[in-house]
Amino acid sequence: MATPGPATPEIPFKPSQPPVVEGFSPSVYRNPEGFKEKFLRKTRENPVVPIGCLGTAAALTYGLYCFHRGQSQRSQLMMRIRIASQGFTIAAILVGIAVSAMKSRP
Repeated sequence: MATPGPATPEIPFKPSQPPVVEGFSPSVYRNPEGFKEKFLRKTRENPVVPIGCLGTAAALTYGLYCFHRGQSQRSQLMMRIRIASQGFTIAAILVGIAVSAMKSRP
């Protein structure tokens, strides 16, 4: 019967560093892009999503303002508009995913 090898690996594991896999690069992009570059690239790819996000934020803000002022009818309307704009944003994201999946097919 063979005796088992040592329980600890020869090279200690460093949790702060990703594991090294031969021939694998964890980044798709050669140059890491910052927040601004990524935001602009994503906005160019699907410009409807930021519009939906801004509409959602505007409806929420104005609805909360109306609620604070005691205008309950207007506040209810704005919360319904917020839900509609959230649905619009989700639909825009799904359409963007579908379009990018169709582009990547040969």
